[in-house]
Amino acid sequence: MRAQLLVLCGLSIASWGCRWSRPSIEDARRFLDQVEARLWELTTEESHAAWVQATYISYDTEILAAKAQQRRIQATVEFAKQTRKFDGLKLPDDLARKMKLLRLALTLPAPSDPAKAAELTRLATRLESTYGAGKYCPQPGQCLDLEQMTRIMATSRDPKQLLEIWRGWRTIAPPMRPMYRRLVELSNEGARELGFNDTGELWRSKYDMPPDQFAREMERLWEQVRPLYVSLHAYVRKRLRQHYGELVPERGPIPAHLLGNMWAQSWENIYPLVAPPKAKSGVDLTQLLRKKGLGPVEMVRYGERFFTSLGFEPLPETFWQRSLFRKPQDRDVVCHASAWCIDSLNDLRIKMCIDVTGEDFITIHHELGHNFYQRAYNKQPFLFRDSANDGFHEALGDTIALSVTPEYLVKIGLLDRAPDPSDDLGLLLQRALDKVAFLPFGLLIDQWRWKVFSGEIPPERYNQAWWELVQKYQGVAPAVPRSEQDFDPGAKYHIPANVPYARYFLAHILQFQFHRALARAAGCTGPLHRCSIYGSKEAGARLKAMMEMGQSRPWPEALEVLTGQRQMDATALLEYFEPLRAWLNEQIKDVPVGW
Repeated sequence: MRAQLLVLCGLSIASWGCRWSRPSIEDARRFLDQVEARLWELTTEESHAAWVQATYISYDTEILAAKAQQRRIQATVEFAKQTRKFDGLKLPDDLARKMKLLRLALTLPAPSDPAKAAELTRLATRLESTYGAGKYCPQPGQCLDLEQMTRIMATSRDPKQLLEIWRGWRTIAPPMRPMYRRLVELSNEGARELGFNDTGELWRSKYDMPPDQFAREMERLWEQVRPLYVSLHAYVRKRLRQHYGELVPERGPIPAHLLGNMWAQSWENIYPLVAPPKAKSGVDLTQLLRKKGLGPVEMVRYGERFFTSLGFEPLPETFWQRSLFRKPQDRDVVCHASAWCIDSLNDLRIKMCIDVTGEDFITIHHELGHNFYQRAYNKQPFLFRDSANDGFHEALGDTIALSVTPEYLVKIGLLDRAPDPSDDLGLLLQRALDKVAFLPFGLLIDQWRWKVFSGEIPPERYNQAWWELVQKYQGVAPAVPRSEQDFDPGAKYHIPANVPYARYFLAHILQFQFHRALARAAGCTGPLHRCSIYGSKEAGARLKAMMEMGQSRPWPEALEVLTGQRQMDATALLEYFEPLRAWLNEQIKDVPVGW
């Protein structure tokens, strides 16, 4: 089949167009039809191999996954280059968009040299597996994996233990450094062959606007929310100083290991240390789940029922047969939660080592958001089977999670009655420690990578530049001095796994924009943070209309279908947290603000 597809005029794919000195619209349509058929086949093959590699980490599964990825990448690179044969041809909108998306399809564009392409895919697979198999062994024979260390970071209040775990996890990363440096070189070579200056420019070109304009758009959104983050930071620093004393400075950045999360990307685990003095404990979702005796599968069933309450069809039976819900005891797996559509149709799955916790309950809703979105656009042509932009995909599940309100928990039988609205301050602070605290982290990950890809950050400054950005945006400092012997970016999954991160920042803006629009469609007239769209068919219909568009139109059009707006906007987030903002500013009148 591949020979029939790629060999035209008796020559290789590089000769596309040799029959016609002036390609026609029909030629372009035929080319794209063939491309979509072949990429669908290769993507499905790669997904099967990647699933096995992620759920049975071994030397052999790494090789099989790398080879499948290499075949798909090489074909995509070849096809992307052939789109240039149609430059200057006035195409219908759908064909022109497919040509554009094909050029932008790769995250790691491989060089045309087969040996270098194979090297790139081996590096990419090895980096992810190194992360997935990472362990810290404080003593011989006594090793901790990331799941165990994550729980310690979330629950311990012993600063010495927190420091040991923080440093321990980062010992997995230095071996990645030379691999990552080489991966950047090879990926940039592939990006230049596609007409981009570097891989970062390729990534920023995926948003229906010029790459430099997209970078400015990210900063514009950050400036909308930065004052709220700065207030939250000052309050948290004040309260942590009350608990830990001189370990936390009166002014300046907060030590990273004291924020309840391995990467200081969200701070909800330290809520007990910073809770409003007179706030009630609020709803302990973890306790509710355990009191109910729920297991991982039952938790996923709750997430499914949220979507069916909106009018979506239930998940296919194969989802329940093929997903990974629990961490196996007999092998290494990549526990980082992810959602999969193996065949780009109905083979939906999640991969997640589920703990019976409120955090995982919400993560399940997030991952199922990906699955229901994947199925909603599966009738689109293959090149349009994706979200309007990648931030939309990440925002979907989180939008649903914003509806996990006390009233919703009452409706599904996990809670007897909702607490009085006077307790909302604690609820809002808990959510801000997750959502608002994440925003600068969501911004800086790709800030670092864009500068690495462009060469602005050379390899000899990888770690120093990382911490400069962390301090600039987050106001967070390393727990202990770091050097270029370290590779702290590699201790965050999305760096070795080469997953672009701007999507998560956008999702944290978009989810509130989505939630406000859907809450209004559902007829909610109360405070935004008390609105749940559970059971609203009208909200579900509006959501489904946007999801079914896939990537067939520029994202502002999809945004307009759902929200009536064509620009991403953080005012919904600010509206959601307005009661908290006013309270925070009262609390920090007597302390330094900023860092």
